Amino acid sequence: MMIKPLDTGSNNERQATVTEPSSSWGGVWTEEKLNAFEKYVNAYLTIMNKYRDQNDWKLIYFDGFAGSGSRQESAPEEGNQLMLDLINEHHVTTDELSPYKGAAERVLNISKKGFDYYYFIDKDEISSKQLKEKLTPICKGRKLEFRHSDANTEVKKLATALHTNSKLKALVLLDPFGMQVDWESIERLKGTGTDLWILIPTGVIVNRLLDRKCKLTHIEKLTTFFGKDESFLKEYFYNTRQDSTLFGEVEVVEKMGEPIKRITELYIQQMKTIFKYATEQPLVLRNTRNTPIFHFACASNNQSAVKIAHEIINK
Repeated sequence: MMIKPLDTGSNNERQATVTEPSSSWGGVWTEEKLNAFEKYVNAYLTIMNKYRDQNDWKLIYFDGFAGSGSRQESAPEEGNQLMLDLINEHHVTTDELSPYKGAAERVLNISKKGFDYYYFIDKDEISSKQLKEKLTPICKGRKLEFRHSDANTEVKKLATALHTNSKLKALVLLDPFGMQVDWESIERLKGTGTDLWILIPTGVIVNRLLDRKCKLTHIEKLTTFFGKDESFLKEYFYNTRQDSTLFGEVEVVEKMGEPIKRITELYIQQMKTIFKYATEQPLVLRNTRNTPIFHFACASNNQSAVKIAHEIINK
């Protein structure tokens, strides 16, 4: 990723108002997630603005799943059999798979001195184009870049830039519909000046892939997502016992209790192998049936960053 000098624009330009559509899309949990993230961005900029000039820092905002900025987006497609399987076999509902992507507007609407560079990534070319058309006219003077690309590819490019130049500091939002984020991509951020917020599809997808009988038909997706091999995942999520029957001993495999909790704990454990700190209790996002479907987590090498995240989550 090439980083070039730029003019951040005047204060008036930085304070340009961006109004979100008023129609509802994605449910109450979506607004809860966006509200928490907006509060964090405000706190992040407040702190970073105190030190950026004296340390010659350049701040990057990176949104890996920026969407089109419209509440009228259609249900997402991952472009593989996984999503079709979930829809057909597990009756995954629209409100679970179609969160409104509104972070871009909120971040750009913050009145404080903003980021030096803004990267909005989306794999869908039409969505990326629509977001660019919407934001560019009202954000003159800022360095906005819109990329029609895979988030994993762009995270790796970002990581390379951060490793090359320690003066670059990044706030990264990875807000996928499903399990598109590979663990290998997260690993690349190790040792960088990155604050990461990530939406973990704990209940909506991962728990469903961890079927009761331990068939794990999508094991490759699970290992890529967690960064753990099949044997570890089977031992972590399942119990094996021997039952006596008329025909002898039979091995019975059962899924452990509280699987969503275990999914969350494992992912947080993994995040702490990359970052020094991570939210022990992420923000729990529930659907209309009060079922946990996502966990929204923060990780950073700065203890104060995660402390602020915890305070926002617990309010």
